Amino acid sequence: MKILQLISSAGHYGAENMLLNLAKSLERLGCTCVLGVFENLHRPSTEIAEHAQQLGLQTVAIRCQGRADREAVQAIRSHIETQRIDLVHTHGYKANIYGYAAARTLPTPLIATCHNWTSSSVSLRLYAMLDRWALRRFHRAVAVSEGVAVALRRGGVAPEKITTISNGVDVAVFSAGRPTLAVEIGKGNRLVVGMVSRLVRGKGADDFLRAASDVLSCFPETLFVLVGEGSARKELQRLAGELGIENKVIFTGQRADMPGVYASLDVFVLPSLNEGMPLTVLEAQAANRAVIGSRVGAVPQLIQHRETGLLIEPGDVASLRNAMLELLADASLRAGLAARGQARVREHYSAESMARRYLSLYEDLLGGRARQSQGAVCHVSPIAHESRQEEG
Repeated sequence: MKILQLISSAGHYGAENMLLNLAKSLERLGCTCVLGVFENLHRPSTEIAEHAQQLGLQTVAIRCQGRADREAVQAIRSHIETQRIDLVHTHGYKANIYGYAAARTLPTPLIATCHNWTSSSVSLRLYAMLDRWALRRFHRAVAVSEGVAVALRRGGVAPEKITTISNGVDVAVFSAGRPTLAVEIGKGNRLVVGMVSRLVRGKGADDFLRAASDVLSCFPETLFVLVGEGSARKELQRLAGELGIENKVIFTGQRADMPGVYASLDVFVLPSLNEGMPLTVLEAQAANRAVIGSRVGAVPQLIQHRETGLLIEPGDVASLRNAMLELLADASLRAGLAARGQARVREHYSAESMARRYLSLYEDLLGGRARQSQGAVCHVSPIAHESRQEEG
């Protein structure tokens, strides 16, 4: 079975991680995955293509000049036909819209995985309208959580077309991480609390810093780490300065060694105000870390309060501070939550389990008559991206 996995990417974030986990696991199950990544000349980003190359995945660049590029549509269609693609699987609103436009008159089934995103600007609201219009015409729409499934139904997607498949992570990779970041920041015997996120509004990084300021009055040697990049970074650095904690807060930027990052933390925090099904929580749990997360999206599904982590209300700085203090003060509590969280991820949220569910869905759509096709490898050219969704 040969699958075109189509995505528009601005970096290496939640949707990209999920897609790479899926493609890698599907290949182990005997499928051939080709990653079609939009190339936008205005905002170059090659990260997902580079990661795909490292994993030995085939990748094709799809040049896209603007918001309605007919040549990009034709390029996708040509690739489907010439490479004998059995099924097109899209990720994100731009991939959904262009994927539908390219394949709408072909017999090739269309599946979309719907990750969480917000339509905060006029242009994104327009994309959201087009996305819903396209999704209603797909053969299947996969929601990463029940909350996303509800949103799809409200958007007019027929209930019988919607399937919920949880994200999955490679537990072996994250459980074997070495604390590379700890060495860089000179952790020593100090405790480290971290969050991994795009640094944009809505992710709760400002709440993280305000809670950190309070925590430092009780645990003055604690280090706080923010891993990721985004438009709010300078604003957050200013806030750390205003709070007088700039010497205790480390902004690492984007990191490629995520298993090593998680292994360097004592406590992982996801203080988001809005999420779908965040891979970072699963990754931190797979790495055997104690986690704190907001009661948003599918987070309560991933964190069982006081069993596999601690839950807080979104935007509640006092609650976040208290959760941090409790975990920093109790090593045995941290260890117990971490161990149970890792065991649950291993049992319910592995990348292989996710891939098997997708493969079953593919086979159902293809009626068990999938071709065992082998296509030529497509060489990667520089990849870039247009404005993207707010995914976890």
